[in-house]
Amino acid sequence: QVQLVESGGGLVQTGGSLGLSCKASGNIVSSDTMAWYRQAPGKQRELVARTRSGRYPNYSDSVEGRFTIGRDNAKQTIYLQMNSLKPEDTAVYYCYAKVDTVVYWGQGTQVTVSS
Repeated sequence: QVQLVESGGGLVQTGGSLGLSCKASGNIVSSDTMAWYRQAPGKQRELVARTRSGRYPNYSDSVEGRFTIGRDNAKQTIYLQMNSLKPEDTAVYYCYAKVDTVVYWGQGTQVTVSS
């Protein structure tokens, strides 16, 4: 069983920066995939960034060059540094982990970017 707890959401102005953290507890190893997803009102949940073993990050086109995903395997934590934020980045951001074939989600943290 894995539990994911996000922190760091909030309100920021357009062009600002915000950092998110997701602490994992339970049976998770460095080779397991962890990621950030987001869901805006009325829209489907979408992948923001993904990492495996802290390497080979993948980003959605909409955040490439602005967001950076990081991972500290010793702390079982992933991070999302968000720069040059836009109003369209407003969403609930969810932490994701896949252990073997089981998918786990965090409770979500709200990010609001004001124009």
